[in-house]
Amino acid sequence: MTDFDIETTAFKLNPQYQFQWEEAQQCHVLLYPEGLIKMSVSAAEIIQRCQQTATLDGLINELNQAFPDAEGLAEDVREFLQDAQRQAWIVAAND
Repeated sequence: MTDFDIETTAFKLNPQYQFQWEEAQQCHVLLYPEGLIKMSVSAAEIIQRCQQTATLDGLINELNQAFPDAEGLAEDVREFLQDAQRQAWIVAAND
């Protein structure tokens, strides 16, 4: 995994993961060779948008438009993406 600055670097879903709706789990999941990760509704909203190249500011703006009443959205998204980076769910777009 390559470290990158989430604030300034475009990122995307790690190609080793597949994001999809899992009927048996009744939720979105990230599939990878060793298993799956269940996504909360808010996590799924973020990861769904990472299937294409994204930036932190662009993602926050898109989510603010989709969920105008959400409070603290920017900080929650930032924290989630930092964790997603640590877990290697997202990678720099140029990787």
